[in-house]
Amino acid sequence: MTIAVTRAEPRARPRFDLSQGRNLLGFLFLLPAAVFLLVFLTYPLGLGVWLAFTDTRIGRAGVFIGLENYESLWTDTVFWLSVFNTILYTVAASILKFALGLWLALILNQHLPFKAFFRAIVLLPWVVPTVLSAIAFWWIYDAQFSILSWALIKLGLIDANINFLGDATNARASVIAANVWRGIPFVAISLLAGLQTIPQSLHEAATLDGATPWQRFRHITLPMLTPIIAVVMTFSVLFTFTDFQLIYVLTRGGPLNATHLMATLSFQRAIPGGNLGEGAAIAVAMIPFLLAAILFSYFGLQRRRWQQGGAD
Repeated sequence: MTIAVTRAEPRARPRFDLSQGRNLLGFLFLLPAAVFLLVFLTYPLGLGVWLAFTDTRIGRAGVFIGLENYESLWTDTVFWLSVFNTILYTVAASILKFALGLWLALILNQHLPFKAFFRAIVLLPWVVPTVLSAIAFWWIYDAQFSILSWALIKLGLIDANINFLGDATNARASVIAANVWRGIPFVAISLLAGLQTIPQSLHEAATLDGATPWQRFRHITLPMLTPIIAVVMTFSVLFTFTDFQLIYVLTRGGPLNATHLMATLSFQRAIPGGNLGEGAAIAVAMIPFLLAAILFSYFGLQRRRWQQGGAD
């Protein structure tokens, strides 16, 4: 009699998928940042959008009123003046910061003595707190004790002190100048970092081919900097468009609302004015402009995919 012995097949051991472990670990690392953004960004944004459709005031819960706040703003001359001021302030300051920042970056990219020292000095306006910078400019622009007016009088260029912050045109120019002074370091250092990524061999080859400095800048430097310029100018536009501290300390929107930006007007209507619904509506009205700046950055980056090995 023959007895057949069957051999039991070994049970397959569960395999640990390393990619799944990495995905889980990555999710756990991102979770605190996601919670932080949800609590401190998404919730306030959603609450602001909701308040814009209500008549909420400080100390009184509001009710849903639809588009009444926006209809009120549509006929509000002060609101449209703030829109004009914001666009003027953003465009003028951003163009000046880009032009001066690029010029400064090109200079700092040269072989200069004490180059590290000068780069550190350039960063000072950026690292100084905005309120301190605004107070310093407030003294510089003082109607009676302005050091700038005093210097111009001593040079014989003017006969009397300039009313920097009391005249509408002068006030607009003054706050733009203060913003440009504060924002140039960010643009300059960012573009300087981009300049140092451009291979020097390209410039050497162009020089051997007889290219002038302008031709090298136009056909090598500027195209290679395009993605960085798009990102830097997007952040510059966002920072400038939403500027609040500098304007609030210097002019508080005056004189005669000549320097009111949408951010400062939103604060004035919501907090001192008590109308949270209308203030939120002004803040929400800023979103389309901010989205336009983000789209500018996106399409600016897409134009130069070839730098990363893709098609142009």
